[in-house]
Amino acid sequence: MRAAITRYEAAHLAMGTEFTLVAYGDDPQYLTAVGNEVFEEIDRLEGQMSIYKPKSELSVINRTAASRSVCVEPKLFELLVNAVDHSHSTGGAFDVTAGPLMKAWGFFRGKGRVPANSEIAQVLRRVGYRHVHLNRAERTIRFDMEGLELDLGAIGKGYAVDRAVDILRRYGVTRALVSSGTSSLYALGAPPGACGWSISLRNPYDSEKAANVIYLRNCSLSTSGDYEKFFKVGAKTYAHILNPSTGKPVENVLAVIVLVPSACDADALSTAFYVMGVERSREYLATHRDLTALFYLPLRRGQRFRRVMLHSAGSNAMGAFFPTSTDRKRGATRAEPARIRRRASSSCHISGNWATAH
Repeated sequence: MRAAITRYEAAHLAMGTEFTLVAYGDDPQYLTAVGNEVFEEIDRLEGQMSIYKPKSELSVINRTAASRSVCVEPKLFELLVNAVDHSHSTGGAFDVTAGPLMKAWGFFRGKGRVPANSEIAQVLRRVGYRHVHLNRAERTIRFDMEGLELDLGAIGKGYAVDRAVDILRRYGVTRALVSSGTSSLYALGAPPGACGWSISLRNPYDSEKAANVIYLRNCSLSTSGDYEKFFKVGAKTYAHILNPSTGKPVENVLAVIVLVPSACDADALSTAFYVMGVERSREYLATHRDLTALFYLPLRRGQRFRRVMLHSAGSNAMGAFFPTSTDRKRGATRAEPARIRRRASSSCHISGNWATAH
């Protein structure tokens, strides 16, 4: 007799957000053990990459790489190579050294402030991925300028999701959804009897409404939105996504959703495309494969927005598709009953500030 399929669901606080895992299998104890290993790995990565922990490997690099070359752990070195490559390919729209700007605007500790233009100009002198030098043969990193800092906040959570999926695959788990709070998720396989994991993308003006529904299978999704972290001074709103070339928050974009095979890449590119805007992102997709980008852009009147969808070569082969308009309405209305059921019975539902997955 075939064993019944069971569902495992757990959440874990790390990297300043809530990681969630849903997985299906025929042995609940086995799924629990695998889930525990997933969260242990995420904790290890936080201890390695956090700029809030003085003893983390990344903090040590930031303190010493301007004075000498620093040998880096192999996996972290691969991530740094990826981050610098994304910084280069996006022309600095994603910049792994932009952390000092976040500090200047008060987002580092969650208390917003508006720095003077003179302060921004001074900070910009300490920002620039071209000052980071990676020696792949020796696996070392060095900075050619004092005061430079690496910040993996815009790519590290996606990287942690990818590492979690690696563990799931290694242990034979073929149906799972891993989410890093409001940052990125990866849909591994599909739930029993479904064609994919149903993801409701939030309306940028109303977290209780769905702007779009998408189904994912063996595909990653990441979003960057002006509603994630922000502060207000008078009537002016300042969002946390900064343009590394100007040192100021990006305006006139509500959200960018990126679909790509890797969560690490999706995390970096959603930030980059938010900075680049539609036309520069269109140029990027023309020379890169397996990418879809969805922009939510504000309209002049009221809380309304328009959508712009961009596709690269190979995007149709990814495990991501939008349902028909009828299915989209049906998918959006399913989110609220699932949310109600979760309060009562911890049912099959994951939610975040940017998306709802069920």
